[in-house]
Amino acid sequence: MKHFTLLRTLLAVVLLALTLQNCKTKTSEEKDAEVKDSAVAAPPAHEELNSDQSALLEKVIGDSPAGTFRGIVFGDPLSKVKATENFEMFEDVADHVGYTFETEKLETIDVQYFLTADKKVNKITVDVYLNSPDATKQLWNAGKSYFTETYQAPKENGKTVTWTKNSTHVSMEDVSEGKDYGLKFQFTPDKNVLAVK
Repeated sequence: MKHFTLLRTLLAVVLLALTLQNCKTKTSEEKDAEVKDSAVAAPPAHEELNSDQSALLEKVIGDSPAGTFRGIVFGDPLSKVKATENFEMFEDVADHVGYTFETEKLETIDVQYFLTADKKVNKITVDVYLNSPDATKQLWNAGKSYFTETYQAPKENGKTVTWTKNSTHVSMEDVSEGKDYGLKFQFTPDKNVLAVK
């Protein structure tokens, strides 16, 4: 009788051990599912991460052929900026107004119109926040091509390119740092331009 009880206890321990072992192992289907669900399985494809940078440059520049930038010229009153600009306003202070636009790929364009004391445009800056170094390089090349065609030969100095034509100065700077990617554009007039207005 003692052998039978001992054998039965031993059998229960072995069955319990096997049951626990089966609970710990995963089927190959479960392992495959884990790999597919993992966030590090594959980086997003280039097309999924970045916008078409030529189209993005067109969005930055605007579709108005008139004006220095987005239908605005230096010396235009604040009222014209507010009537013309179609991005969302995010800032309206004494010396400038700011507008923003976010693309489907979560890239951001921030435009700021700086004003004189009598509320006339005297400088425009644009910050474009991008998703990758590839996007930055593509927008850089698209911007360089566009502004060279519009303003003629540029001057290059490291991460900055400048153009000057008809009393307008344009600069484009690669402001990427670490994992933050982007370009900054700046439009400024000669001092004489605002004096004439």
